[in-house]
Amino acid sequence: MRRHGLAGLILVLMLPLSAESHAATITTPGIVAQTAAATFTCMRWMPVGVCFWLRCSWHGCRVRTSLKVGHYNPDLVISAYNELGGSPWAAIRVTLGLAQKTAASGLLGALLPVPIDSAGNRTEGTGDRQDHRNLVFRETDAIGHPLSSLSGVVAGVGLLCESQATSFVPYFQSGLDALAWRQEVPEIFYPASLIPGLREVGTWPLQTWGSVHPRTGWTTQAEEPKAAALNAQRAGDIVTRTGQPHIYLPLSGSGSGRQRVWPPGALIEKDARTGTWQMLTPRPEASCDVFG
Repeated sequence: MRRHGLAGLILVLMLPLSAESHAATITTPGIVAQTAAATFTCMRWMPVGVCFWLRCSWHGCRVRTSLKVGHYNPDLVISAYNELGGSPWAAIRVTLGLAQKTAASGLLGALLPVPIDSAGNRTEGTGDRQDHRNLVFRETDAIGHPLSSLSGVVAGVGLLCESQATSFVPYFQSGLDALAWRQEVPEIFYPASLIPGLREVGTWPLQTWGSVHPRTGWTTQAEEPKAAALNAQRAGDIVTRTGQPHIYLPLSGSGSGRQRVWPPGALIEKDARTGTWQMLTPRPEASCDVFG
């Protein structure tokens, strides 16, 4: 009997520390351990229905049933950090950091008005403490969670859905998408980039963290953790959709032949049905929620 289910996203988040502190670092075993510690609060496994399958042959027809379950998977590790190639995930920083920086500088450096590595770790604004207008830039990447591929093995025993992601695959790296991540073209032409109140994280206009659009590394936000979270939301927004004007790999797939899986679809801000977040660093959390 095949098991059928609804799979949701858990987009694990890593944020930078303040500019005065050293960058937070986390290892692959640390990611696995913190994800495992939040399994019961984040997975939210439950039966959601029953599937009926009509199978016919020359000898007649018969109906078979299978249980339909829903739960969240740890699909992506999304990091927002200061320096190009400086991911807080140690394994990614070592294996992809230099390659990302070299490729970005070589391919796109000549097209940008400033050196490609000069935008990171920047916070702009006035020195007046009463002025909370801050322009913050952060690098961001979205990498397949170390446990995402394991879900395919566990799914073979039933009652669990396969992840859409493959472990350690770089679905998005802002260094390789340097031109779009640092400039606003063509993102500026989205309606949500032009009309206040559209695609807001938080409650507009008084309690907003900022808009998902334009999906660049620049954010006007007085609180840097919120700015980094907004950049992470943008990266998740990009990779869960196809045909976006960025350099990335779309997160796609609906399970193997052993299962029929209904994936959650595109990530939508403040909608837990499409994805939730767990913070790994700098303040580990054992729960998952939406931003805002």
